[in-house]
Amino acid sequence: MKITKVSIDKFSGPVEEPFVVACGVMESNDAWVVTIETDAGIKGIGSAAPWAPVTGETLESCYEVLKLLVSQLPGMDPLDIAGIHRYMDSTIYMNGSAKCAIDTALYDIAARNAGLPLYKFLGATQSRIMNDITISIKEPERMAAEAEDFVKNFGFSILKVKIGLDPDHDIRALNLIREKVGPDVRIRVDANQGFDVEGALKILPVFEKMGIDAVEQFLPYYDVEGAAKIMAANPTKVDLMLDESIFSVHDAERAARLKAAQFFNIKLMKCGGLYYGLKIADIAAAAGIRGMVGCMGENKISLTAGLSLVAAKDNIVEADCDSYMMFKGHDDGIVGGFRPEGGEIVLLDE
Repeated sequence: MKITKVSIDKFSGPVEEPFVVACGVMESNDAWVVTIETDAGIKGIGSAAPWAPVTGETLESCYEVLKLLVSQLPGMDPLDIAGIHRYMDSTIYMNGSAKCAIDTALYDIAARNAGLPLYKFLGATQSRIMNDITISIKEPERMAAEAEDFVKNFGFSILKVKIGLDPDHDIRALNLIREKVGPDVRIRVDANQGFDVEGALKILPVFEKMGIDAVEQFLPYYDVEGAAKIMAANPTKVDLMLDESIFSVHDAERAARLKAAQFFNIKLMKCGGLYYGLKIADIAAAAGIRGMVGCMGENKISLTAGLSLVAAKDNIVEADCDSYMMFKGHDDGIVGGFRPEGGEIVLLDE
């Protein structure tokens, strides 16, 4: 089988409102959709959802990199995913979102060629996944009202709350949210690099009293040694997770060696797609580290790939693949891939 044609198209969908986190504001969920065609009549699709504060890519720069990368794809074997990654990595450093779009299109072709939905192609037997919903930073009262709405009217039982701009604001918001949703709803928080080591150790006991499950990315992405210090000195049972610190297999190996986290948040837009996402999950598993698959303001194309990774790996026990809810009407308009059922996701066989 050979690649015959590759196209790049823009996907746009209006969002409910700007999404505020400690490291930036996401005002658009625009993405690029890559379609790869083959001489066997099989097509695959993938999507790139860059966000400059995390991946270092803008929508415009991602498009230029995609044009560079796809220019050499015709004639290549789409089933040689490792070889195409070697080509992409030797052509340009990083640019995970652009590489992810090509990667997931290749996996789509491979799964279709095998006559399987992607999650089964990756080895999964389960199709039902518990998913969380994310609350961005805004006035504490609005955060609490939004949390209550997602729990009571949409059926979510796991909340991920963005924090990191002001500890007093964080504590007030979390207290109000807990009052609104009750003791049985799981809550984890994401600091998006907004703390230092001292501040993290100071606030962890407060989080434990609130019943917070886990804290994601306390420190700046580069401070893995600092994350290891928090791990070693953590006086609580609150789990610690790394996100922006884990882009590559080398990042995962370093964090595992330093014992810097109990969880890795694997994002396909950071690592370049399923090929490296699978490897990071295996590195984590070998070190006794659990995983979560997160998202970057993505549509259902790449979310389906991420959720398939969750289903395929036993040590990936959490899913933060909720960005389809960021679009107006809480849906991106794309049909297929998966079906939300309250706080659960059902991967489809079509």
